[in-house]
Amino acid sequence: MSLPPTDPYQVLGVPITAKAAEIKAAYRALVKQHHPDAGGDEHRILELNAAWEVLGDAQRRADHDRRHPASVAAGPGHAVEVGRAARRATAQASAVDAQLQTWLQQVYGPIDRLLGQVINPFAGQLRDLSADPYDDQLMETFCQFLEQSQAKLLKVDTLYRSMAAPRSAQGFSLSLYHCLSQVQDALTELERYTMGYVDSYLRDGREMLREAKQRRSRLHEERRRLEI
Repeated sequence: MSLPPTDPYQVLGVPITAKAAEIKAAYRALVKQHHPDAGGDEHRILELNAAWEVLGDAQRRADHDRRHPASVAAGPGHAVEVGRAARRATAQASAVDAQLQTWLQQVYGPIDRLLGQVINPFAGQLRDLSADPYDDQLMETFCQFLEQSQAKLLKVDTLYRSMAAPRSAQGFSLSLYHCLSQVQDALTELERYTMGYVDSYLRDGREMLREAKQRRSRLHEERRRLEI
């Protein structure tokens, strides 16, 4: 007897004998594979979430098995077939996880640290300059900060181009690019201010860095979700 398409065991590709850890691993792997950010289908995600709500809870799983004896009666042959599919999905998920971890460690991590070295000290640098913007020494110190920040962004650009983000992190990578672009635009506006003391350049640069700081905070939250 074939299982109906909405059977949670079939949706998650696990045998009826699967342990809780196997079910969780299969769900996690399939969510990553079919997530819209990786080019997946939102309808498929809804199916996976519905199956997980049943099989991820011991009581709901037991209730389902009692109400759907056909699933349990599918026989060992079906369990073996589905088990093989689950192992393939788990192996694929492991490879995807390895790619993601490599990219996060070698690309995102260093970029985030460099962006922090530009964004975080800015308020203090601006506060020092505000004491007297026309003081040559204060302005020189501020210009040195901008110059060092530009050098850091060159490293950021090199890192970003050094390795393509895996499919599961393409949306995250795009958000990261928008953040670093905003920091670059902010530094351009601030450098214009130092050349002619036009307040609008200072105001725009300060606002851009404020928004970039918020973007970076959102990236931290999104990064944690990548590893769920």
